[in-house]
Amino acid sequence: MSAVAPPVAADLGPAATRVDEPAAPGFRQWYLIAVLMLAYTASFIDRQVLNLLVEPLKASFDLDDTRLSLLQGLAFTGGYILFSPVFGRLADVGSRRAILFMGVGIWSVATSLCGLSQSYRQLFLARFGVGAAEACLTPAAWSIIADSFPARLIPRAFSIYMMGPYIGGGLALIFGGLLLDSAAGWDLTDLPLVGTLQPWQVVFICAGLPGLLIAAMLLAVREPPRREIAAVASQDRIPMAEVWRLFRDRRDFYLNFYAGMALLVITLYAFPAWMPAMLIRQFGMAAGDVGLRYGAAVLVTGSLGVLAGPWIAGQVERRGRADALMLVPFAACFALIGISSALLIAPSPAAALAIATLASFAYSIPQALASSALQLVTPNRMRGIASAVYVFAVSVTGLGAAPTIVAVLTDYVFADPAMVGRSLALTCAGASLLSAIFLWRALRGYRRLLRIDAGQAR
Repeated sequence: MSAVAPPVAADLGPAATRVDEPAAPGFRQWYLIAVLMLAYTASFIDRQVLNLLVEPLKASFDLDDTRLSLLQGLAFTGGYILFSPVFGRLADVGSRRAILFMGVGIWSVATSLCGLSQSYRQLFLARFGVGAAEACLTPAAWSIIADSFPARLIPRAFSIYMMGPYIGGGLALIFGGLLLDSAAGWDLTDLPLVGTLQPWQVVFICAGLPGLLIAAMLLAVREPPRREIAAVASQDRIPMAEVWRLFRDRRDFYLNFYAGMALLVITLYAFPAWMPAMLIRQFGMAAGDVGLRYGAAVLVTGSLGVLAGPWIAGQVERRGRADALMLVPFAACFALIGISSALLIAPSPAAALAIATLASFAYSIPQALASSALQLVTPNRMRGIASAVYVFAVSVTGLGAAPTIVAVLTDYVFADPAMVGRSLALTCAGASLLSAIFLWRALRGYRRLLRIDAGQAR
């Protein structure tokens, strides 16, 4: 039985009692969220623009789906995983603003370097650099958001910040497709340095440029003082031995939370990675048309989903469920089982796009809620590590495995590129089922922590 939540839509339950809680947010706090949302948007443009370039990249470097998927997954994920714990610890002990400024600048340059690649190896290394620098964003941004807003507004702040992936993914598809089609007719032969570039290279170079402006905008962000949740207040720096002890003691939540969200992220990344290829191969749509229609669907429904998450959780809390921050993600994962399976019988591109649109809404709902839940039951000085472990988990299974699982099924099980839609459906339905199982287990651990933290706060 869960504790009864106060009837406030964005209230986070008894575990959210804070020490030295920040005052009502003003311009600086909302500017911070705006800039972080733009940074998150740029990161997804940079990582997902490649999804629309599948066919030209395969032609340029003579690749099959599996080798191409390594650029989508392994190359990016290798850097992401390697540097996540580094940035996680730095976010716990250093200036989060400085970390973000450095990271955004580096990954933007690395994205443009993808466009200058002359070989598969060079492109692989450039993608590794993008992933390594983007590893700074989650631990630094999550920590700085939690210290900038009162507890009741943290889910709303996270929901605005987490619009970034859907805006970025949508813009990558929309403008990537338009730019790809336009660049095919450009004559660059008289221009120095870029005269020999192919259209896909121009798309990469242009995708990296906005991040440099965003990095400059971060200079106006002020580093907030670190604040604690009362139930888990601690000394300035928690020793690593104590960090791992807390993980171990609370493993019924942390272990299942990480596994469940990592499996959910398989669906989040597999759909944008291979849905364009399905629409092009199975239904004969043009890349520009796919980018415009699917990109608009991702941008609108993904943004609506992540904004709707806190509202839905608030309605659930009003009905006496203090565990809404984890209950709603479980329900969304359960719905994704049926949505993903429906892709197997999509008879037309319109039907396939409708299914992908529903999926985008469903897999975006849990993101801000789960992130808020993690921050609220984690001590301040180990939030960076907790976020880095989260990044590691979702990177290995989501970023790393999702594109390759679909590609391996297409290349080696069905042995037919036109069957990519079936591979996508089976991958996402299976991942959603497993995610629902783990999140149900994490929900029970979360309820226990709410009861423990409520007792300590009193």
